[in-house]
Amino acid sequence: MRKSCLLALTFFVCLIVSAQKNLPAGRQISLDKFKNWKPRNIGPAGMSGRITTIDAVISNPNIIYVGAASGGVWKTENSGQTWNPVFDEQPLQNIGSIAIQQSNPNIVWVGTGEGNPRNSLNLGAGIFKTMDAGKTWKRMGLEKTICIHRVVIDPVNPNPVYAAAIGNPYAEHNDRGVFKTTDGGETWNKILYVNDTTGCADLVMDPSNPNKLIAAMWQFKRTPWNLKSGGAGSGLYITIDGGKNWKKLAKEDGLPDGQLGRIGIAFSRSMPSRVYAKVEATKNGFYKSEDGGFKWILVNSDAAQITDRPFYYQEIYVDPKNENRIYDVHSTITFSEDGGKSFSTMIPYSGIHPDHHAWWINPEDPGLIIEGNDGGIGISRDRGKNWVFDEKLPAGQFYHVNVDNEMPYNVMGGMQDNGSWHGPAYTWTNGGIRNYYWNNVGGGDGFDVMPDTEDASWVYSMSQGGNVGRRNWKTGESWFIRPPALDPNLKLRFNWNSAIAQDPFDKKTVYFGSQFLHKSTGKGVNWEIISPDLTTNDSVKVAAFKNTGGLTLDITGAETFCSILSIAASSKEQGTIWIGTDDGNVQLTRDGGKTWTNFRGRIPGMPVGCWIPQITASRYNAGEVFVVANDYRRGDFKPYIFRSSDYGKTWTRIVDENKVKGYALCMIQDPAEPNLIFVGTENGLWVSFDNGVTYEQWANGYPSVSTYDLAIQEREADLVIATFGRALWILDDIRPLRKIAANKGMPFTNTVTAFTAPESYQAQYKAATGYEWSTYGLWDAENRRRGAEVSFYIIKPKAAPDSAANQPAVPATEQPTILPPPQMAGAGGRGGGGRVGPGGGGAGRGDSAIVRIYNANNELIRTLRWRIDSGFNRQYWGMEEKGVRQPGSPKPLPGATEPGGLQVLPGTYKMLITYARASDSTFVTVKDDPRLGNRNEIKLAQRKMYDRLRKSADKLTEGIDRLTEAEEVCTKIQSQLKGVEGKETDSLRKATTKMQDEIKVIREIISGKPSDRQGITRSFDVTVMTQLQSAQQSIGSKMVIPGQQEETMLANAEKAVAGAVQKINGFFDGKWKDYRQQVEGTKVTLFKDYKPIQ
Repeated sequence: MRKSCLLALTFFVCLIVSAQKNLPAGRQISLDKFKNWKPRNIGPAGMSGRITTIDAVISNPNIIYVGAASGGVWKTENSGQTWNPVFDEQPLQNIGSIAIQQSNPNIVWVGTGEGNPRNSLNLGAGIFKTMDAGKTWKRMGLEKTICIHRVVIDPVNPNPVYAAAIGNPYAEHNDRGVFKTTDGGETWNKILYVNDTTGCADLVMDPSNPNKLIAAMWQFKRTPWNLKSGGAGSGLYITIDGGKNWKKLAKEDGLPDGQLGRIGIAFSRSMPSRVYAKVEATKNGFYKSEDGGFKWILVNSDAAQITDRPFYYQEIYVDPKNENRIYDVHSTITFSEDGGKSFSTMIPYSGIHPDHHAWWINPEDPGLIIEGNDGGIGISRDRGKNWVFDEKLPAGQFYHVNVDNEMPYNVMGGMQDNGSWHGPAYTWTNGGIRNYYWNNVGGGDGFDVMPDTEDASWVYSMSQGGNVGRRNWKTGESWFIRPPALDPNLKLRFNWNSAIAQDPFDKKTVYFGSQFLHKSTGKGVNWEIISPDLTTNDSVKVAAFKNTGGLTLDITGAETFCSILSIAASSKEQGTIWIGTDDGNVQLTRDGGKTWTNFRGRIPGMPVGCWIPQITASRYNAGEVFVVANDYRRGDFKPYIFRSSDYGKTWTRIVDENKVKGYALCMIQDPAEPNLIFVGTENGLWVSFDNGVTYEQWANGYPSVSTYDLAIQEREADLVIATFGRALWILDDIRPLRKIAANKGMPFTNTVTAFTAPESYQAQYKAATGYEWSTYGLWDAENRRRGAEVSFYIIKPKAAPDSAANQPAVPATEQPTILPPPQMAGAGGRGGGGRVGPGGGGAGRGDSAIVRIYNANNELIRTLRWRIDSGFNRQYWGMEEKGVRQPGSPKPLPGATEPGGLQVLPGTYKMLITYARASDSTFVTVKDDPRLGNRNEIKLAQRKMYDRLRKSADKLTEGIDRLTEAEEVCTKIQSQLKGVEGKETDSLRKATTKMQDEIKVIREIISGKPSDRQGITRSFDVTVMTQLQSAQQSIGSKMVIPGQQEETMLANAEKAVAGAVQKINGFFDGKWKDYRQQVEGTKVTLFKDYKPIQ
């Protein structure tokens, strides 16, 4: 058994270290070509996730590194005002420890694999090092240790570095204990080893002697149905020569007799002879040493003060300035002021999330404390009296994800120890997606959340141990609907992560799993059992989870075994239901539960007894099913996904270690294109374009994070991703991937390939709630961009000439509109904060494509220029037509950006994309805001009035252009007359000045008198422009058919423009004509006579 586990571990490490793309050379399109397409991380961050380790730069504590159990490494350089992930390019995100080399803070070590082995722990693959403060990383070995809980650096000579590895809690293996390098990680020596189930749970260095260390060795073993803490291998070991020799401390040294479990240890920095230990034993106790750790005495054995859940948290820390002040980090935070004799509560089960794992105290300023817990981090600046939760770390560990069909649609799911949540995939609200947009729909450890398909305001929400309810997320009404045991002697076994499903044929029918399959035809009000026990019902394992924990019992239900994990009801054949169990059964009924077929041992390549986290019934074929399996809980890290197309008669393995990295967690087949399959593993997201034959990792803006569940919002073709460590992500509009998959991944050959565009809505955006100007410091997840999305693929010519020379001629365009109409599409970016550019896309020269937009009558309504890149491109059109110039604005230069105008009417528009003399097209369907309904009658009436107004504006624009040209003539003449003398010249100069004054008078009638006074000025004059603008505003400022008020204001504007045009015409027919005659009749000598220089 041990030999097989070692082989499995070696195999797992090989998978992590050497990734393979497995794409046949020169055959399939590469996802590298889609580098510009990145998913949105929508959070939430208000619940954050499990933080395992924290370190900060002592000389500059504004710089902090935080390690998440499965969410990578985060860094701030401003005390948490902003955070950035710095480990995303690495092959996994499971972090156990961080250590900064304080003598050179650019050097940071990261040990992977968390050291608190709960049932949902995440495993690692070695130790990493950065030499440039997190910009780049290099793996430095120790891949087989799996979980590294501590990294300790010699503060005097940074070459010696120690790594404390607990090893793999699920398997026996030798790569655990204490390791040491003296050459920067190039080579490692195992300097302390006990046995193949004992690792190092804590390692501390004497602050006064870097060669003296104390190691807490811990014998621990976890299985899916049991955990055992304690054994002969546990104990304290001390070295004074840097690990060359170790002494195991025993009863005669003051430690308890018998088996020990996990031990937390801490030196006092202010008095290094004082050492504390929190010891798990037959009788747990808190111990103290006054001689640097050689001899110990018991100071506290009160279970209420010193016993919690040692396997999950058993760490203590000493105030660096006070050897008697101790912090005990566990489910709550307690502290002692008397050297451990008594403890008081500092952080209760409120205010800051409970279940604490990480603790950092500034050694120079003990008032600054940063702590990490199952829900993020807390920061105190007054020695723990007050705390602030930092809401900007989206490290949530989601188990499941689902979507509804609302508009906009909602995303929902449950997180480890952070409840269940329901929030928007995007919003029609200015700004991003904020934490307070999310609704809590369940507590505890959140798991599956599903919308009621009849009424999306209700959801089914589940927490650990089968505690399922119905919750109305709008009103808060809540029902508890877990199936009861009607027979008092029947003990139902609900998995920590129980299974629930809705019937595709009956919206009121729900299925739920214990060891039986339960069915309700009334949305959970009443239940019936429709199956026998579908598990192995192994009595030994069932008994084990009822007495789990080892030295300290931990019977929470997390190890409940022989239970149903997954349920899949076929949408193609009523009564066909598949289930998967935690003990390896795959069962099928085709008659609604009357009879069952068990495929245990009948699926070639599937380990018997493995975990079945997901079963998916095909949307295409009644006999087709996908089974996701993993066996890492027994030491096997290979990925397993199987498919049957004939109700289980034959099976094919479609995912293995040669196709993806990391054990398999989930999969989904696209409902519109069967060749497109997505797979989530412990090490990222994978895509197949050929129905599971080959896969490639999606690494564009998405880390190699534990990818637990996937959903597709079918109306909008969005892939929604639940990660166990980085919260929720959305890959907007996967239609381009469908087109690739329809051709089984073959590369595009055309220069321009346009993809089917999603429907676009002329949505009205509201102001964000709660905050307006001061939004710095708020979590603001990326919203969907505004405008009509257009996706296309570009193959650039090998010798790409200048794009401008390669494009068909684009006629000179005009400049800005009279006023930005109220219905115009807003900016893009994070839902309203950023600028999309003209037409909703990035305009400019450089390498660009010309986009022509045609209406249903094939009339050209808009011409845009979009910057492009080789490969995939996605741009946004603001759903506006071509605009007109505002009177008085400069004439556009040749090739200038075309201005946007009024919003187009709902309908279908053709987008013709041209690049390098090649073109392709797609169609955009524009729809009204679904919340407001069809308003075309109003829009058409407004347009009619706008057209009238535009005629007047065009006349005024032409008149102002003439005035401008006349001013330019006057300016040129004045320039030519400068320094020239003579009677005619003086007369012409005066006449020119008079013409400039005449033009100024007309301009003031049109635009008002300018002010040369300093400060904020405002003109209250009624001018032609103010009347034009007022009419414009009145027409479009409200969604009603223009009435008499607008008619009057328009008539006023028309009258004002007519008056101004009359003055302009009169000026050019009279005084300007006389002036021109004077200029043309004046003989101006611009030359001087020069005498020879003597």
